[in-house]
Order: sequence, then structure tokens, then C-alpha cells
Amino acid sequence: MKFLFVHQNFPGQYLHLIRHLARSGQHEIVFISENNENVIPGVRRVIYRAPHTPPPNSHPGIRDFAIGLGRADGVAQAAMTLKNLGFVPDIILGHHGWGELLNMQDVFPGVPVLGYFEFFYHTDNYDVGFDPEFPLLPEMLPRIRAKNAINLQALNNPGWGQTPTLFQRSTYPDWAQTRISVLREGVDLDLCRPDPKAARTTCTFGDVTISPKDRLITYVARDLEPYRGFHVFMRALPTILEKCPQAQVALVGGDGVSYGARLPHGTWKQRMLSEVGDRLDLDRVHFLGKVPYDGFRALLQRSDAHVYLTYPFVASWSLREAMAMGCAIVGSDTAPVREFIEDGRTGLLAPFIEPKRIAESVLTLLENRKQAKALREAARSEAEATLCMNDYLNRYEDLIEQVSGISPSHESAPAPSGAPKKKRTARKEAGTAKPSKAKAGRTRVEA
Repeated sequence: MKFLFVHQNFPGQYLHLIRHLARSGQHEIVFISENNENVIPGVRRVIYRAPHTPPPNSHPGIRDFAIGLGRADGVAQAAMTLKNLGFVPDIILGHHGWGELLNMQDVFPGVPVLGYFEFFYHTDNYDVGFDPEFPLLPEMLPRIRAKNAINLQALNNPGWGQTPTLFQRSTYPDWAQTRISVLREGVDLDLCRPDPKAARTTCTFGDVTISPKDRLITYVARDLEPYRGFHVFMRALPTILEKCPQAQVALVGGDGVSYGARLPHGTWKQRMLSEVGDRLDLDRVHFLGKVPYDGFRALLQRSDAHVYLTYPFVASWSLREAMAMGCAIVGSDTAPVREFIEDGRTGLLAPFIEPKRIAESVLTLLENRKQAKALREAARSEAEATLCMNDYLNRYEDLIEQVSGISPSHESAPAPSGAPKKKRTARKEAGTAKPSKAKAGRTRVEA
């Protein structure tokens, strides 16, 4: 097959799929993106320039849309160059959130599009307005609605959609959900696996040493910020450290802001240390910043209690990886965490905005090792059942075949005479609609 992928940050969400397709040696894979240093053997890169930012006096509500339209123009120009050179894909895959796919129908009319729909913004009951500490200002309402301009354009363009959780699909309008398949993302279970020896040896992470006598609490986020409950976790730490003298805390994450608004001055780490720092034994609280992936895995394999908190928003990859590595997890009782963690079976859930309850759940895991062990084993078993990378890639191939009418794993040569034909079994996600092969490239999502 001829694949055309589009994502401004190569390879984005497509890392595992592209490696899988490239390993087969059967496909031509082209990826349009902005420039970066990432390389995957067997993938041809086509670079487009980042669009200009709107003038400072532009209405704030049009900023994202204007940048998205600029990306759409840049990608379409790159795609037209490919077309003029003779490359016409069998299917186009890309992330709709950046606007890059908006003009692909003009360059390759009739070519099926499988687009990644990540999140549809709302003015209440989701990420915005969820945390009472940060009330929504009335002037923000139209700006939040305007953030869906690209989403709405994409939903009304030809093609089919995918998203990784039921919660994320539920954020989209009812009329759109029937055109979006839930394709749960997988984890490399061989790479992300428990290490029973980790708790019995002295481990070093940067300049932090954790002995077998220590009780290690871990927290991971791309950036230390409210969307991922950093402020709540910090308020839970005084109780945890006071009641468990052996507790050591390791926090992984940068000092920037990936989601939500930035502070006028300083970082969230600085703000929270100014609030609770005098009640913490800072010799036992370690900010590791951003760590190499091998160090991240080793940290979670050693963890005695792993805390994952989030607004009702997109679930982090680290939650899936923590389950695969058999962490004893304390998660926020929010969507989509409830899709991954069943309270009392595969982890413990606590209210997001209640630091006391989060602290109590962490202490339960530190004090009740039998329960923690059972939760670890159940988390790993759940990962094996629902997060297997091979199963994910098989389901991905099924969805590609349903959308394009072509199987990515078809044999490159005819089977010998008399050999049984290979039969692919469709692996349907519960509650997931099935795209029409004949019409997937031209269908529109209608209200």
C-alpha cells in the first residue's frame, strides 16, 4: 500500500504503526511534517514550513484557526508536489487537531482519510470549569467555542475518524460520534514490564538514591501543571511524608505548560513550593525534570505507589505504561481514568480535588503490601488483556482495511497452489461503528 501520514511533529501518534508497516517491507510510506531530527528507516519525509502567527491585534478566538488554515495550506502544497511527482496514496492518516488535513480533499479527491480526533472542547463539565480553583471567566466562553473551528471543519470533510478512548469520542457531538471509531492504543508489554528485583536493590535516578528500605512514590506528567493534578498532589504530600517516614517522592515533568493557561510569573512548581514547601521535608521530595525513557521505566518499576491525576481530558501514555509495568496506582476518579482503572481491582481511585483522600489512598498502598501486590498483578493483567501492542496493531490494520478497502498485511506474492487462504478476523471495539469500505473516502458527517 501507499501510505501518506500527516502530523506536524513527526512521528506523533503514529510511531508504532509506522515502525510496524516499515518492518513488513511491503509499503511505500511518506510522512508530511514540520522539520525535526527524528528518523524512521523506510519512511520518506516531506517538510512543510510552519505558518506565520496572526498579528497581535487579531481577535484571540481566531488565533488557532488561522494557524490551522496556514498549516492546511502548507501541507496541501507539499502534497501537490508529491502528486506532481506521481505519488498518489491509497490512504491518508493524520491528526485533525492541527488543521493539516483540511485541504487534502482538494489535492487527492476520493482518497480515503483516516483522521485522529483527540478532543472536542466544551465550556463546562470537561477540562474547562472542572477545577473550582480556576473559575471560568465569562469572556473565555466564546474563545473556547472558537477552539472547535478546526474540529468542525474536519468533521464535515470526507473521511473517517479514530480516537483512543470512549471518553474522548463522547466529547464530540452526537451526530459526529457515529463516524469515529474507538481504537485503543497499545503498549510494548515486553519493554514495559514489572521488575520484581527493583524493590530489593538500591536504585539511582540522577543524583537520587532509593534504598530497599525506602517507600517510593512516583508522579509523572509532561509538565508539572494543574491539568495533571500537580497542585493537588503537592498538597497531599505533607500528610504522606508525615505519616510515612520512609517515603521518598520522585516527580517527573518539565516546568512548562502543555495544557491550559500559563502563570503570569514563574512556574507551577515555584508556586506550589511557596504554598506547601515549609511543610515538606524537601530532602525527600525530588524533582527529576524530564528523564530518558529507560530511566522513566526503571523509576516506575521501582515505584511503591504511582499517582496519576488528570482533569477530564486526554489520558497520558504514562498511565498505560504504569499499568503495563505493574504499578500500584492511585488515580483520579475522573474520565477517562475510569476506563483504565477499576477502583479496588486494578488500582485505587480518589476524588481529584481532595488532597486528603489522595494521601489516604497512597498511604493505604504503602501500609498494606498485600493489597498493593494484588493491585499490581491486576494492573499488569489488565494491560495484557487490553493494551497489547500486537493486538492494537492488528486492530489498526483492520480499521485501515475497512476505510480503504485494502488490507495492509496482504501477501506480496500469491500463495502456493492448494495452500489455505489467510483469513483476517475483524476485531471490533465495543460500541464502535464500522466504516463503509465503498464510501469511506467520500462520506460526510451530517448533523
